[in-house]
Amino acid sequence: MDILVQPHNRVIRAEPGVNLLDALRAAQVPMSYSCLSGRCGICRCRVLSGEVLDGGREQQRPLDGVDGAVLACQTYVTEPCTIEVPAPEEAVVHRARVAKATVVAIEPLAADIRRLLLKVAKPIAYSPGQYMQLGFTPTHVRPYSMANLPGEQLLEFHIQLMPQGRVSGYVAGQLKVGDKVKVSGPLGAAYLRQQHTGPMLCVAGGTGLASVLSVVRGAVAAGMRNPIHLYFGLRSPRELYGLAWLEQLRSVHPALQVHVVVASGADPATQRRGLVTQAIEQDHASLQGWQAYLCGSPPMVETTTLLALGKGMEAAHLHAEAFYLQGD
Repeated sequence: MDILVQPHNRVIRAEPGVNLLDALRAAQVPMSYSCLSGRCGICRCRVLSGEVLDGGREQQRPLDGVDGAVLACQTYVTEPCTIEVPAPEEAVVHRARVAKATVVAIEPLAADIRRLLLKVAKPIAYSPGQYMQLGFTPTHVRPYSMANLPGEQLLEFHIQLMPQGRVSGYVAGQLKVGDKVKVSGPLGAAYLRQQHTGPMLCVAGGTGLASVLSVVRGAVAAGMRNPIHLYFGLRSPRELYGLAWLEQLRSVHPALQVHVVVASGADPATQRRGLVTQAIEQDHASLQGWQAYLCGSPPMVETTTLLALGKGMEAAHLHAEAFYLQGD
């Protein structure tokens, strides 16, 4: 059975029923992957022709109804097909692992936001923009994005405190310096693509700024010269934080433009009033040739995605993580 792999224009041979990721790896096709269980979303690719089966052996094309996308690790090939994988130079392989970390600091960033610093015995490899699953106890587990760069011994997370929040309440009221935390990852496909040379759109909602900070810091550290337009959306000024970090990044990367957009109570001298989608709509007639990194609530991510696609951005250039603010 033949599998045509684009953009390599290469045909690989495989037995019917083979796992797609296994077939790609066996043929030494450069392919990003991490968890091998369908959680991280990194091995995303597209089915251009033919039909495949998902992990439950049900017919699928596509997996999520968007642009023929499937997860290679959860996809089984039963007939000849054509698959499109990401550009080989953008492939990353950070095998997900579980590690123990120690709480080094819990610091206030805003009225209801905490900065959590964890020290791991050995640095965990990841790409800017990815996230980890943090287990404070067996029943207090949540995903959080790293705000810092890979290779550092400390991992930095920004945590929104929710009213009656079970996990965030634990962080605010019970977690203390010296406690052990189980760290699992890396996870997430919204990592920095360093080969892109066009403009970048970075959109953060609330503590989604952590992921966006990591992406921008990664771009600067890699010497990328791309124009970067960062939109930071907040519900109210009490959620505002991180301006010193953003100003420092602007000082070393003049092509970075920062827009703080506040839904209610904006300071007209330094902030814009409304939603990030309204600000992007006003600022940009076209997003063709751009690359986007989005992190925030599902409604913000979904509406920004639709806006970007409507302005000409390719679906393959949209990299998003949507996190629910969980109050259980």
